[in-house]
Amino acid sequence: MIRSELLQALHKDNPELRSEEIEQVVDIFFEEISQRLEEGGRVELRGFGAFSTREREARTGRNPRTGETVEVPSKRVPYFKAGKEMRHRLNND
Repeated sequence: MIRSELLQALHKDNPELRSEEIEQVVDIFFEEISQRLEEGGRVELRGFGAFSTREREARTGRNPRTGETVEVPSKRVPYFKAGKEMRHRLNND
């Protein structure tokens, strides 16, 4: 599902809301998750899963085109762990 499909599904389920209002809600939702992760926090949605960040250490990489070695700095990357209910829905009929 892409963002526009999400907006359409929400509009279908909530016809009393204007498209602009639905778009604003979705924007706020994703912005709050992004801000919390940027601060180093965690976002947990019960029954769905948890968003967090993980630290990747610096390493020596390789340019695949030239074969030259390059230093890759340490960085934080987003991480998602599915909740118990979500894993159950995905793995049981």
